[in-house]
Amino acid sequence: MRRVLLSASAIAIVMSISCSVRAQTEVTLVAPGGIRSAVEQMAPGFEQKTGYKIKGTFLSGGGTKQEVVRGGAYDVAIVQPPYPDVVASGNVVEASATPLASVAVGVAVKKGAPKPDISTPEAFKKTLLAAKSISSPDASTGAAAGVSINDMLKKLGIDEQIEPKLKRVKGKGPGGAGGGDVAMAMVADGEVEIGMTFLSEMNDPGIDRVGSLPREISPRTTLVGFVSTHAKIPEAAKALLEYLSSPAAGAVYKAMGMEPGR
Repeated sequence: MRRVLLSASAIAIVMSISCSVRAQTEVTLVAPGGIRSAVEQMAPGFEQKTGYKIKGTFLSGGGTKQEVVRGGAYDVAIVQPPYPDVVASGNVVEASATPLASVAVGVAVKKGAPKPDISTPEAFKKTLLAAKSISSPDASTGAAAGVSINDMLKKLGIDEQIEPKLKRVKGKGPGGAGGGDVAMAMVADGEVEIGMTFLSEMNDPGIDRVGSLPREISPRTTLVGFVSTHAKIPEAAKALLEYLSSPAAGAVYKAMGMEPGR
């Protein structure tokens, strides 16, 4: 009986050590969904280079800021400007601010469908007015792409005209994250004629990217990384930010329709 008890105790100790080691080799990250695909693509390279695994939590743009301000215990936080509330919260190291990438809102159509003209603000305005149905992420969930699209429609002066045919969709992830993916799925399935979201979220094989919106009406959204003041392994957090802002990362961002921050 004594031997059995000793064996059970030994197993418990080994499991405890194993969990501790695993936790120490894991870098936690909170970020908007717009950078999720890029991070997931780079994760194996980071792991191979450093030995640390990335455990990512992806929310909407607004949801990410709220999570950081609340003091969520992550090693790295990626947020979108403006972020005075994030810095004022004391939950990130202000001096660690690292520009990672910027991303434009774009337009997509069902694969093989004719691509509309979005080359100028006036051409894009005509495209939207002629479209029978449109999908986009829901800004009410904090989706940054949705907020940008709402602002763009107001700039064009057609927000009221577009409203009846605009389907704003919520994501299936935490806080509505993933609205861009859902908007693209609607395009791929033929539920809507065109869809709008960040180019980095246009990964559905059933769609074709038309391109990004003109800068005059739709400024790019920037993503900035910080080391958290709650980081369990500050060195690993710094290593992750360096990796996500490296030339190799820049190539990944470009492939996804993003612009490297450096």
